[in-house]
Amino acid sequence: MVDLLIRPARPEEAGELTELALRSKAHWGYDEEFLTRCRAELTLTATDIAERQVTVAERNGRVVGLAVLAGGPPEPELDMLFVDPPAIGTGVGRVLFQHVVSAARAAGARTLWIEADPGAEAFYRRVGAVAAGTSISPSTGRKLPRLRRDLRPGHD
Repeated sequence: MVDLLIRPARPEEAGELTELALRSKAHWGYDEEFLTRCRAELTLTATDIAERQVTVAERNGRVVGLAVLAGGPPEPELDMLFVDPPAIGTGVGRVLFQHVVSAARAAGARTLWIEADPGAEAFYRRVGAVAAGTSISPSTGRKLPRLRRDLRPGHD
């Protein structure tokens, strides 16, 4: 993706990134009531951006995706990965995921954990994650797929 810039998020982008996350979540057909329950979990603040590893994908000066890597080695978690709906299917998610994998590896991580929206599980499997159980969403109480991606050399 030559036209895609991957860069750290800026604190002043917090509101824009939160809205992108909600639009992306809505892509899976969730209604307004469901999205309202998810809002707190999907909200990024300027402090979050300053204190966490938040990365954005930008195309033609417009943010089209975001990823948040939480925790550190040996087993960090992909806390968020969202792509603006018009950019879904264009490779933005794959590029962001590969960026997170590279950053986690560079920090010495061996495993990346992912708690996925059921609609995104197939994407994570395509990029090398495997099923590792389930977890419960704190905002909705529903069961979510939990996956892991081996980061050791030779596991690409």
